[in-house]
Amino acid sequence: MAAGVVNIRRDVDDKFYRYRMPVLLTKIEGKGNGIKTVIPNMSDVARALSRPPTYPTKYFGCELGAQTTFDEKNDRYIVNGAHDAAKLRELLDGFIEKFVLCKACKNPETDLIITKNDVIVRDCKACGERTGVDMRHKLTTFIIKNPPKNPKKTKAKKASADGSPSPGANGHENGNGDAHADADAESDDELTRRIKAEAAELNPDAVAITKEDWSVDTSAEAVKARVKAVESSMAAVALAGGDDDSDEGVDSPYSQLGRWVQENRDSGPVEIYKKADELGIAKKHKSVQVLMQVLFTADILAEIPQYAPLFKKMVTSEKHQKSLLGGMERLVGVTHPDLIAAVPKILMEFYQADILEEDVVKQWGTHVSKKYVDRDTSKKVRKASEPFLKWLDEADDSDEDDD
Repeated sequence: MAAGVVNIRRDVDDKFYRYRMPVLLTKIEGKGNGIKTVIPNMSDVARALSRPPTYPTKYFGCELGAQTTFDEKNDRYIVNGAHDAAKLRELLDGFIEKFVLCKACKNPETDLIITKNDVIVRDCKACGERTGVDMRHKLTTFIIKNPPKNPKKTKAKKASADGSPSPGANGHENGNGDAHADADAESDDELTRRIKAEAAELNPDAVAITKEDWSVDTSAEAVKARVKAVESSMAAVALAGGDDDSDEGVDSPYSQLGRWVQENRDSGPVEIYKKADELGIAKKHKSVQVLMQVLFTADILAEIPQYAPLFKKMVTSEKHQKSLLGGMERLVGVTHPDLIAAVPKILMEFYQADILEEDVVKQWGTHVSKKYVDRDTSKKVRKASEPFLKWLDEADDSDEDDD
């Protein structure tokens, strides 16, 4: 059945508006007490909204006080009673406003996330903001009981039984579904070589570290020398691994932030955020990576509680979380290799502070990448994280048993 298309935000009168959806269609079936309204193109509408078709259908039932029926196998979504298309389209606008549009930028490019406290938030891919929904609405109970499917979590479960990552959709051995990951990794390798070359000129003894013996000398003097070498090439280190910001070089805002934090380490979380905001990068995911690299010392476990509020404010999306993990890889893999054994405790601190999410950590833990460090170091960091990943799995099993 053919149908026209309309703007997802019907208050936007712009024929070039990029977010479109099919016009909702209805079909009345039955008679008497058995009369019902079938929505033949509900799946198409829901797909345009990036929501399961059961959500808007159930929303109609909540708003109309009517029973709803889902037959997902046969693609039939039904609301009991006779309801005209105009009324349901008006209700659909309400669903979009309450459960699709970002509250901050009004963009429909959002995902629904259910927190550990059973609070539903809209995670906006456009502006990076996370905004809550009205938890008083009856639909929220249905969403919590029928959470949206996470394709990345499903993909992570395809890893082999021995814990090694399965080949990704792009056919590369690192199993990373990101189509740009290998391109980034190659450019990152080139940048890493340049960093090492520059650092070698500054301090040849401090960077005589190969992939095989990077963790051989962990004496205080050697660690201090490595820190000095890394800090000397801070501009390049801070920028390595980025994928959406073209600002590179000594005068980039990220390098400025890194140098300022090193020189004002005791200024506190508020001043650090103000500096990032002043440089215009407080909401950029790469800023999180820079802070992970330069803010923490070998005493990171004692320092995380102090800076947790800063990271909680700045980490607003999955991309930010990945940058945090990338910064941690550099911190423990390059600057403080003696911290490798502390990786599970570091992850636990960020996880319990609600900064890192379970799905993101699990995906990271099962996908070796050259984006932030060389592959061997990446493997070692992830190998060290296995106790924490195991704990997450056991916690999931325990929850399932409770259910």
